[in-house]
Amino acid sequence: MTNLPYYHVDAFADRPFTGNQAAVMRLETWLDDDVLQAIGEENNFAETAFYLPDDSGEADYELRWFTPVIEIALCGHATLASGHIILSQAPERQQVTFRTRKAGILTVERDGDGYALDLPAYSPAPKDLPEIVALVGGSPIETQYHEGRYNVLRYANADDVLALKPDLKALAALGDAQFICTAPGTDTDVLSRVFVPGGGVDEDSVTGSAHAVLTPYWAQQLNRDSFTAYQASQRGGHVNCRLDGDRAWLGGKCVTVVQGTFNL
Repeated sequence: MTNLPYYHVDAFADRPFTGNQAAVMRLETWLDDDVLQAIGEENNFAETAFYLPDDSGEADYELRWFTPVIEIALCGHATLASGHIILSQAPERQQVTFRTRKAGILTVERDGDGYALDLPAYSPAPKDLPEIVALVGGSPIETQYHEGRYNVLRYANADDVLALKPDLKALAALGDAQFICTAPGTDTDVLSRVFVPGGGVDEDSVTGSAHAVLTPYWAQQLNRDSFTAYQASQRGGHVNCRLDGDRAWLGGKCVTVVQGTFNL
């Protein structure tokens, strides 16, 4: 039997039972992909993050993420959770870097009593999305798109987003794309909900990668580089967003709620 360190972290959360849940597991060598996927399914969180020391010299660690059904190209909240675990165990460190397979080098650094997460900024472009609009519902005032995975539906107000009841089964048939529904917020500058049914996550709790798209979009809409955001899932979570050139910096806190051993 192999014993693997295991952490359950609520990311973009200042108290337990809020934000987005992630499992974080440190490895010494990569397990077979089918084993990693089986662990992701067993954990049954939006993402399980696996990291191990990076032998390329490009970063401190190599990092991968698995939903219950697939490996994904970018996950923000599980990266933040991984940085939280590493930095919590090394109080002398100010930051940690991760080499990823499809999203480049990502950084988590201390930011007051929380953390700042550095992701690539994905700027969407206007595109008509009639099939998606019909499945998501409501009457968006604008639709945008980025590289096949990120579909942005902008609504007039927060109530329009909160009222959505999308056809999740039909959206899942379109693949593992994200369907990002957003509007000006009430208590924050921006509000969103994010659906990823094709990736095994019907409605995500707080989606870092979606805010890598929302950051350049809303920075242009608001005509400023930083703003506050709230993802209005059942658990809910706050994200501080800042655009810095071609990078999106996302700020938030993390709470470790379970620490133990995964027996494999």
